This record gives sequence, C-alpha cells and structure tokens, in this order.
Amino acid sequence: MPKYSNKLVHSQSPYLLQHAHNPVDWFPWGSEALEKATRENKPILVSIGYSACHWCHVMERESFEDEATAKLMNAYFICVKIDREERPDIDNIYMDAVQAMGLQGGWPLNVFLMPNQKPFYGGTYFPNPQWKGLLANIAEAFEKHEDQLAESAEGFGISLNRKETEKYGISAGDQEVDPDELAEIAAKITAQLDREWGGMNRVPKFPMPAIWSFLLDYGLLRRDPKLLDEVLFTLRKIGMGGIYDQLRGGFARYSVDGEWFAPHFEKMLYDNGQLLELYAKAFQVSGDLFFKEKVTETVAWLEAEMGNGEGGFHAAQDADSEGIEGKFYVWEYEELKNLIPDELPWLSKLYNLKSDGNWEDGVNILFQTSSEKEISEEFGMSEDELKNKLKGVKSQLLEVRNQRIFPGKDDKILSGWNGLMSAGLIQAYYATGDKNMLDLAVKNLKFLQEKLLVNGVLHRAYKNGQAYTPGFLEDYAAVIKASLMAFEATGDAQWLDFARPLTDFCITEFYDDTDGFFYFNNPNAEKLIADKKELFDNVIPASNSMMARNLHRLSLFTYEEKYTEIASKMLGGMKELILRDPGFLSNWASLFLEKLVPTAEIAIIGAGATMKARAFQQNYTPNMILAYSESPTDNAAILADKTPDPTGNALIYVCFDHACRKPVRTREEAVSQLPYLA
Repeated sequence: MPKYSNKLVHSQSPYLLQHAHNPVDWFPWGSEALEKATRENKPILVSIGYSACHWCHVMERESFEDEATAKLMNAYFICVKIDREERPDIDNIYMDAVQAMGLQGGWPLNVFLMPNQKPFYGGTYFPNPQWKGLLANIAEAFEKHEDQLAESAEGFGISLNRKETEKYGISAGDQEVDPDELAEIAAKITAQLDREWGGMNRVPKFPMPAIWSFLLDYGLLRRDPKLLDEVLFTLRKIGMGGIYDQLRGGFARYSVDGEWFAPHFEKMLYDNGQLLELYAKAFQVSGDLFFKEKVTETVAWLEAEMGNGEGGFHAAQDADSEGIEGKFYVWEYEELKNLIPDELPWLSKLYNLKSDGNWEDGVNILFQTSSEKEISEEFGMSEDELKNKLKGVKSQLLEVRNQRIFPGKDDKILSGWNGLMSAGLIQAYYATGDKNMLDLAVKNLKFLQEKLLVNGVLHRAYKNGQAYTPGFLEDYAAVIKASLMAFEATGDAQWLDFARPLTDFCITEFYDDTDGFFYFNNPNAEKLIADKKELFDNVIPASNSMMARNLHRLSLFTYEEKYTEIASKMLGGMKELILRDPGFLSNWASLFLEKLVPTAEIAIIGAGATMKARAFQQNYTPNMILAYSESPTDNAAILADKTPDPTGNALIYVCFDHACRKPVRTREEAVSQLPYLA
C-alpha cells in the first residue's frame, strides 16, 4: 500500500497518476482547488509537466517525493498538478505569464498564483534546496505583502488579457500576395540553414517539419533543384542521426547538440505524424529508398508500440527507463561484441561506435555519418550485401533490446496528435502504395469519430473507454486536415461530411470576429483568466495557421466562399509578420504559397477514376486538391456537374477558382495544365 495518496488518484492522465502518491496534497485543475484557495486565502502553486519530460521526473524525485518539501507546500499553498498535454490552454496562459516576467520558459513549469488565478511569480526546474527556499520566501511574502503581490499579479493579468493581434499589431484583412515577397520569405529561412549538418543553425536542434514542408513545396513550384537538395540534405541528416531510432524506427523530440547526435530520447506522436508525412513526400520527390525506409520503419514502430487496440494511437514514450535517460536505446561495446562479433567492424564504422562509448558513461548511440555505399566499398561488399547484413543485425539487436525494460508510456489518446498521425499515414500510403497504411489512418479517424466526438463536440483526450476535456483548436484543426486527406485518398464523401461540421463548429465557437482569428480554447467551454490565440508555428504548426489552410482547402471542395474569405483575411493579417520572421511562421508561408500560385482543383469522374487518382497521389504535387468518383455524383461541389466521356470512361478536370480547363484523359496532360512559379 502506498504511504500517501492525493486527489490525483482519480485522474486518467499517466503524468498525473505518477504524482498520485506524492506526499504533496496535489489537486487536479478544477473548481475544488480554486474554491479552496479563495476560501482559505492561500496562493495557488500550479506545476505543469508531461509524462515524457525528463526534468519533470527529476523534480518529482528531488522535491515532490520529499516529505520535508511536501510539508512546506501543503502548509502554505494549494498545489495543483497539470498535464500540459491534456490542458495546453492553461499551459499557454501560464507559459506566457512566466515569459512576461522575463523568465525562461520550459517544463516543468511552476507558477505561483493569487487565489484569483492571476500569476505573480514562476520558473521551471528548481533544485531542491533552491525550491524550498523559494517556497519559504513566497509564503512569507504572501503573509506580509499580499497587497503588493496582488498588484503585481493584476499587472500580469492585464498583460495576459491583451489580444495577440493587438500585441503584434495585426489586423485581419485581404492583402495582395506577391511572388517577390515569397522569394524574400524563402531567402530569409534559407539564410539560417546549417550547411554542414542540416536543419536550422541553432542548438539544440528540433526537426521543425513545417519549415521543410514549406521549402519543399516552394522548391517544387519554383523548379529549384538547389533548394530541393537542401531540404533533402536536412532530412537525410535527421534520418541518419541518433535522433532517429535506427533499430525500430520513429523520431525523438530533438537533439541536444547541433549534429542530430544525442537525442532527448522521448518519442512524441505529433513529431512522428508530421515527419512521416514529410519523409513520404521526400521519397515521392527524390525516389531515394533511404526516405522510404524511414517511412516503413516508423509505421512498423507505430503498429508495434503505439496502438491502443481500438484504432487510436498513444501520446508518447518517455525518455527514461529504470530512471536513466536513454538507457533503453544505447549500447555498450562489449555487449555488441558478444552479440555480433563478426559484423562489429563494419557496424562500428557505419554507426560511429567506440570501444569506450561515443556518448556519456561509456555507452554508444547509433549515429550514422557515412552512407551505406561508402561503408560497403570500404569493407569490400556490394551495397545490397551490406543492406541485407544490416537488416539481419538490426533484427537481432532489436530482439535483444526488446528484452530490456521499456521506457514509460503515456497511453492516453489525444485527438489532435492522432489527426497529425492519420495525415502522415495517408501520405505514407501515397508514397509506398501500402494499403495497410491507409487502413490504419481510416481506422484511426473512425475511432476519433466514434469515441472522441460526443454530442457534436470533439474531445481532447481518451483513456479507459472515456473521452474527456472538450477539444482545443489544435485538435479540430489536425482532425479536419486528416479528414480532408481521407476524402482525397478514399473518395468516400463521409470524410468531407466529417470535416465540414467540425469546421463550422470552430467558426461558431472559437472564432473571434472582432479580429478575424480563432481562440485556442473555446471561450464558451470554461472560464479561464485569459483566452489565448496561437499564431506562431512551432514544432506543431499554430492552430490558426492549420485552420486557415483547412478553410482554404475546404472552400475548394465545397465551393463555399465563406471558408476562403476567413482564410484570406487571416493571411492578410499575418503577412507583415511572415515577412519579418518566417522561421516561426512557415505554415503560414505555405498558405501564402497556396494563395499566390492558384491551387489546382482536380476532379476525376468516370470508370477508372480510382486508378487515375492513384497516379496523381503516387507522385507528389504541391498546391493541389483532388476528388474522384467512378460515376457522376454531387456528393461534393467539386464533383457536381462533371461528366465522364461518352463511353463512361474517366475524364480529368483541372480547375482554378472553380473554372475548369478542357477535360483530359491522362495525368501527364493534366499536369501540363498546372501552374508553377517563374
């Protein structure tokens, strides 16, 4: 029997359950804790983290499991623990507050609030002696100078309630988009590239899929082989790095260095969904089997380790196992010598393995810097022979690794992250032709539809058969994106019919018509001290930019102008910011591209339409939407009034702004009608 239990024992979140037996009297976020703070006039300590967060675990071990520290926390504070993955809205508010205080943001995020939820101080990880000192100081300050703290909190409260559009001088409205401006955006991003290791020229290195997605599309539409090579170079470096799990597939969140070598070993579903989509496109564009391998291995990891058995995918795998970061993934040289003595010479060269370790504590991370071709030549093998040997070695080492104690798993299902993975799986199906990948995506969307959509409201999270927490804009945006892709992939109008009401719900509930952007949280669902809007693209693109791109595409499928009008105004409002700092607005830059080069509307009607659609899907073409049907139909406006040829065989209609060119019979003829950037 655990010595202690607190209010977190009733939570679904694996992260909150990790803290359920701390001696700290934790509450989950909710009315009970907030009312108790008001009633007892105590400051609130909000501590925010997530299950795969290494420093969150460290702070728990040092402070939250320590009885003396817990005694201080319980005596002077109402302590609230939040899983940032369940409640990104609250995390956004208090992360903003800490940054407004001039402090560094990150997780764990520890913020001190007045009983009215307004923040007055915060920070991230604190070593235990420092933490205890801070608790004592704040308790004393609250007792003796409550009025001054309240005044300070009032100031931060005003700052938090200031609209993002006001803060950045944005006002939504139509603006002309210009090819020279787009060239300037691309030039500003490429000026920041790391020419030696790929990625952006900064440390630590995050993959940032939205940047490479924009540059890939721009390079294709510009017919710019140099830019395409730069994108593919980065994706090769990431795929060769320690950030990629060379044995099992799947990508870690980031590398702590500038070479993609030593990852922060946690694997998040949102990264892997986006990178799956990106690597699938890279294979389609280049034909390089290296990219296909990363796609198939990552899908194999997803199936083996991340499924919930109902069609949903779990949120994350931790960095730590047995309390040590990366222990599950790394290798001692002696162990490898015992397992694969004959293969070790070439494997050591391929993965930079050292007898005394290539990383800390004498262990090795599998890290590739030479190509398989170079290694095969050095060791007198054909490339095929090396590939076959490597396949056998990977399989053998994976079998051994699977006997180890696995990292912790965050097994809740998050609808937005699942949407990102579904989109990745659909693109992977296009690239590989593997129908299983499409089936996984469709099954996932059906699961979201059946389990997380409750009375027309998409929910954020699902666990133990229960959906909970109404969804945020990120959830709606990612699921709508995947649904529109599922309509294109399957021709089944149910996915268009799923995307549309979700979009209309966002317009009704999340849209702020005073400034033309969407709130991250539904202001009608729960009263928080601030309603935030997410405008900047980060590791996950901003929910507003995802939503704007969805609206643009949806208007082309449905011929409903209201959708594209909102998207155009959003882009108009963001344009100056995109030109100024495109590195964190690259998904917006992709919308800029879609608006500048008319998005092609491809409609294929008649016998053989499915086969013709597959020819389009196998070859990646940016800036295009596609709908098809084997017979005339009006299940989508884009298909209505289109007819097959007189014999009933499929015709391809290439349209722009709902005006169609002369229908053609082959993909080649259709592609010749597509525009590109001069």
